[in-house]
Amino acid sequence: MKFFCKTASLTCAIVVLAMKGMAQEPVTLNRLFDMADAQSWKIRVSQSGLDASSEAVAAAKSALLPSVNLSANGSYIGDATLMSRGFSTSGTTDVILAGLGPQKVTNGGQPTPHWGNTFSVQATQVIYAGGAIRAGIRMAELGEKMAYLDVEKNRQEVRFLIAGYYLDLYKLHNQLEVVRENIGITEKLIKNMEARHEQGTVLKNDIIRYELQLKNLQLTEEKLMDATSIINHQLVTTLHLDENTIIVPDTLLLHAESQSLKDVVSQNLWQQRAEQNNIGIKQASVAEEIAGHKVRKSRAASLPSVAFVAEDKLFGPYTSDLIPVNANVNAWFVGIGVKYSLSSIWSNKHTIRKVKFEHRQAAEQVSLAREGVENGVQACFVNFLTAFKEVETQEKQVELAEQNYGVVNNRYGESLALLTDMLDASAMKLNAEMELVNARMSLLYNYYKLKYLTNTL
Repeated sequence: MKFFCKTASLTCAIVVLAMKGMAQEPVTLNRLFDMADAQSWKIRVSQSGLDASSEAVAAAKSALLPSVNLSANGSYIGDATLMSRGFSTSGTTDVILAGLGPQKVTNGGQPTPHWGNTFSVQATQVIYAGGAIRAGIRMAELGEKMAYLDVEKNRQEVRFLIAGYYLDLYKLHNQLEVVRENIGITEKLIKNMEARHEQGTVLKNDIIRYELQLKNLQLTEEKLMDATSIINHQLVTTLHLDENTIIVPDTLLLHAESQSLKDVVSQNLWQQRAEQNNIGIKQASVAEEIAGHKVRKSRAASLPSVAFVAEDKLFGPYTSDLIPVNANVNAWFVGIGVKYSLSSIWSNKHTIRKVKFEHRQAAEQVSLAREGVENGVQACFVNFLTAFKEVETQEKQVELAEQNYGVVNNRYGESLALLTDMLDASAMKLNAEMELVNARMSLLYNYYKLKYLTNTL
């Protein structure tokens, strides 16, 4: 993972330097996607969550390993005091000593070794826990899978955001081309009209009206350039590039891609892709599985647990008898331990019912996610088909507007048409060309939205 991050960062640095050196070179959308994968903070944050969930899996698996406890302590032991049953320290008490029979011992303080020590080692290996450990491990593994899906989800969201900015740049770039082409045509017309004005065949008023149209076109150009600057800055900021970086979309590649979209016309294909790849559906399915393991873990709390136990203990002095033995004693044992909480019979049933309801809710969330994705894909696909028709319509409108402009221009040159006819024809041509740009952009946007909904960006 570290190697991948270093490589991605180095690649991104090279790309940034290249973009600074060749600011006007077209940049493909896939190139920006690669940069976002390496640079986006949103992706980095989710990647850190994935790393943490991987450690959680290792921690859950450690419950299968034996538990070993070591302890060592030293102590100061005070004098033992012998008292009668009436709590009196005077008189004597009959004490039965092994091999000697009853002996009278004077009450009061008894000689006692003062320095004590205890060393112990205890090992416990769980043999059976009602499936709680396995359920915990599986839940941790599913948590890791969920974290991975979060990374992929954030990656898709960042890519769709970048695609939106990129398509806006593409639209503005094409609109600028249309406006500048019309500026060039208008300037040429003004020159021709000025020449005809000198010959007395065109009124000054006609020239003024075209100059006003030129000013409006130049103002539109300025607005489009300002909008391009804003979108470029937003895209550069999202990619964490130098603020002076200029991103120019690869319009030729996008145009070729839009022409190839006519083959993508099967809604069933997109629905299948969504069912297989949509991250929302996958996350809902993982959540359902996690809820199922929560049920198993809750049930395990009502079952006994069995463990193998071994312990070795070295301690001294031995003070369990009346007469202390100032020596170290070593004792060890091995055995099987069984633990069962009787109170779980009545206290755990509500927890089990709760997680069962949560499991049912998680299953319903899967169906809800599928329904939402299916509706989203269907609506987007309908818009996608509509965009095709809109492009075809606008292409025909551009063709007709250009023919109309050519006819009116010829008639105006022969003084058979009014200036208002020329202005109307120019406006119709400009509007048709701008609408065609919007239609093509809408087609690409709906295509990338379909890819986003199916999480195949």
